[in-house]
Amino acid sequence: MEKENKEYLHFDPKDLSIPKLQGLVQGAVAPRPIAFASTIDLQGRPNLSPFSFFNVFGMNPPLLIFSPSRRGRENTVKDTYLNVKEVPEVVINVVSYSMVQKVSDSSANFPRGVNEFEKTGFGMLPSDLVKPFRVKESPVQFECKVLQVIETGNQGSAGNLVLCEIIRMHIDPSIMDEQGRIDPHKIDLVGRMGRDYYVRASGAALFEVPKPED
Repeated sequence: MEKENKEYLHFDPKDLSIPKLQGLVQGAVAPRPIAFASTIDLQGRPNLSPFSFFNVFGMNPPLLIFSPSRRGRENTVKDTYLNVKEVPEVVINVVSYSMVQKVSDSSANFPRGVNEFEKTGFGMLPSDLVKPFRVKESPVQFECKVLQVIETGNQGSAGNLVLCEIIRMHIDPSIMDEQGRIDPHKIDLVGRMGRDYYVRASGAALFEVPKPED
């Protein structure tokens, strides 16, 4: 075993405040893709909010998971969480660089029932199979049915894992290459870093690593 030749800082999560722990973990686990989640409540009121606790977790069936966590300070739940409990459907819209400022604006703590599409100026497109609207400016939109919501705790900053099955995809053809694949240079995605930082996944930031031969 190689001997440790430099000093590390050592932390036990139980000894840290939640804000300190969150800052360290989110600074290290990055970049994170962003789920720009569109939901709707029983009264038909749309909601739109970004979540960077998000990824893809399977292809058969195609599964996405995101987490509208409980708020750390107030220990309250977000409208997205309430909506998927009432209407178990969601559209997950991917976030390109041209969208990022308005996506950030949509994360403000608006009162329940406020339409973030209207507040931020994003276009509303009707979905084919679910009730929530799609974001017109997003280059890829996933219509999903919610299979399960897993609450991991009842204290501030606890996660609420929303397990979603993709039932229809909408892809802007301008981001595709000649082989019908999504071109990472054209889709121009952004990822979430720690604090107020983002990363733009295009240009010189992209590089290829060949897979090992079988």
